[in-house]
Amino acid sequence: MTRKPPSIAFPDGQTVPALGQGTWSMGESSARAQVEIRSLQAGIDAGLTLIDTAEMYANGGAEEIVGRAIQGRRDRIFLVSKVLPGNASRHGVARACEASLRRLGVDRIDLYLLHWRGPHPLADTVAAFEELVSQGKIARWGVSNLDGEEMKELTALPGGERAQTDQVLYNLGRRGIEFDLLPWCRSRGMPVMAYSPIEQGRLLHDPTLKRVGERHGISAAAAALAWVLREPGVIAIPKTASREHLKQNLACLGVTLTDQDLAELDQAFPPPGRKRPLEMI
Repeated sequence: MTRKPPSIAFPDGQTVPALGQGTWSMGESSARAQVEIRSLQAGIDAGLTLIDTAEMYANGGAEEIVGRAIQGRRDRIFLVSKVLPGNASRHGVARACEASLRRLGVDRIDLYLLHWRGPHPLADTVAAFEELVSQGKIARWGVSNLDGEEMKELTALPGGERAQTDQVLYNLGRRGIEFDLLPWCRSRGMPVMAYSPIEQGRLLHDPTLKRVGERHGISAAAAALAWVLREPGVIAIPKTASREHLKQNLACLGVTLTDQDLAELDQAFPPPGRKRPLEMI
């Protein structure tokens, strides 16, 4: 029997699985649509009920795939989507959200994120998010790709203290957030959402990661996910575009990396010794 992922709480008390499903690059090929839909549905059935998408992905195509995958299952899903920076003005957020709701086929998004910081003042974006919450079109909001100083700026704004998460690039090869951003978020009870937790597959050929996986009878991908999930307050959202990917991802559940594993991985992928600019891909 597949083990269910552990739960993690947002500041407002809402709990979600610490392992979710990402959709970056889904919706780009009609030939793969049914495979992607079935993969998402299999993940839902396995307890990966947090699904992350964005209006940017395939120009809305990923949201359409998600909408098809969750038909008849909406009450089980925690749905995350993102607004592009160019649309994140006071009025642009509302228009973008309406378009996402249509593509997703839902009347509410559970968590709506600013995809990265752009030309519009954060205060205007926050005000627009708060208005969408009051209208019931989103349940809560957060941000993506903001560094520690930007998060302090955000949370000092009127309503900014209601930000629920920062979704950032985090994996073995991208550990910069451990120096400042991750501890700051943890001190506020704010989970970090880790996108590209296996670096779009580029980590899978690392010999140390392979060795750690073999020690536990799992793939390098599962070992990379187990490493991300070792941290309290982190949600991992790997892409699950096929059942095989899903099977590998699920294998990380129930695996506890040993002190030896962690020491070897620290040697291969050293933790940061100083503040670094926030990385993005």
